[in-house]
Amino acid sequence: MCRIFSGQEPEIYKVVTRSVRLNGFSTSIRLEALFWSILDEIAAGQNMSTTRFISTLYDEVLEEWNGVGNFTSLLRVTCMAYANQAHHQQHAEAIAGRGRMAEKRALTA
Repeated sequence: MCRIFSGQEPEIYKVVTRSVRLNGFSTSIRLEALFWSILDEIAAGQNMSTTRFISTLYDEVLEEWNGVGNFTSLLRVTCMAYANQAHHQQHAEAIAGRGRMAEKRALTA
């Protein structure tokens, strides 16, 4: 079973550092390449650059919670929440698709 996980390409868990501007200050964020890829996807879905998305997220969390705490962890959890939401959406669509197929079979029977 662990082969599913241990067989991953090392490139996806390589740590990548990117510079971003948060609250007017330049900082560096270190995340695994897979997380950067997911953040790029989320940002594209919001019609933003990844840097802009991260900056907006930072500002919103600052406003909502009066602080950010461990921002790198927040980014990882954001990626996981996004992946989890996508998984549930795909599951719901698959169930709906099976329901439509059953309806078609019932109509043709």
